[in-house]
Amino acid sequence: MTICMTPHARVRMQQRGICTEALEVLLEIGTVNFTAGGRQIVFIDRKERLRLEKRSSRSIRGRDRLPRIYAITDTQGTVITVGHRYRRLARSPRP
Repeated sequence: MTICMTPHARVRMQQRGICTEALEVLLEIGTVNFTAGGRQIVFIDRKERLRLEKRSSRSIRGRDRLPRIYAITDTQGTVITVGHRYRRLARSPRP
């Protein structure tokens, strides 16, 4: 799977220690919330985190941090930035 990323996202991945494999899994199984500016935030919700813990066959570097990462994407799917969540995300209604 090829991920389209901005240069800013590549820098943030390196600075925050988020590997490409983890980002691929996040984009594959993550939940999408829509933001006011037309962007999307992709994260792993509680239900998916429990499923991920049961599925131990997938070996990803930094797997323990996977449930806490998020990605901001635009409407075409380009990753704008990535980071670690420290607080709960508020649910937003779909536009």
